[in-house]
Amino acid sequence: MTSSPENRIKYFTQNEAAKLFNAIESFQGIHSIRDLAIFRIAYRCGLRASEIALIKLEDYNALKGELYCKRLKGSSNNTIRLDIKTKNVLDEYIAKYRISSESRPLFVSQQNKPISRQTLDYLIKKYCSLANISDKTKYHFHSLKHTTAVHLAESGMDIKELQWWLGHKSVSNTEIYFQFTTKQQEKMYAKLEISCEMV
Repeated sequence: MTSSPENRIKYFTQNEAAKLFNAIESFQGIHSIRDLAIFRIAYRCGLRASEIALIKLEDYNALKGELYCKRLKGSSNNTIRLDIKTKNVLDEYIAKYRISSESRPLFVSQQNKPISRQTLDYLIKKYCSLANISDKTKYHFHSLKHTTAVHLAESGMDIKELQWWLGHKSVSNTEIYFQFTTKQQEKMYAKLEISCEMV
């Protein structure tokens, strides 16, 4: 019996993602705007933790609101247009921290080093806890990448579009996100209902 995507990959439902981002936006801390920019970019672009650390100011075209995404693990680099809310948060972060060096990492730790995967995993655990997300197996930064993929698949994006968006070189890596998520099952059964009415 083939297991469902929910049993193989961990992602946030639409409601959980909303709760997570509300928790980040509501938190009042010294790095709040940095954290919000990181999480919004990771979700919008479908980036791994290690790929967040690669982003430099030179990768961001503020005029067009586009971010050049350097991807690892054999994935293809691409340029993603940011949604207006993510662009505004990123612009606010750059202005607040007076980031002007084109070649410096955009997101750094308190030691002024590229933000680490360990720090990002710590942050998502903190914000998931604040958001009261009950399933602690989702408390990993990589869950955001899976969340992006599932939400885009559910939105109607086709498999080739999603393959490009995530930077997958092989479409087989993208297929998992189309294997009957909850919304896709609902659409399938709706089609069956229409078919049965005709018999």
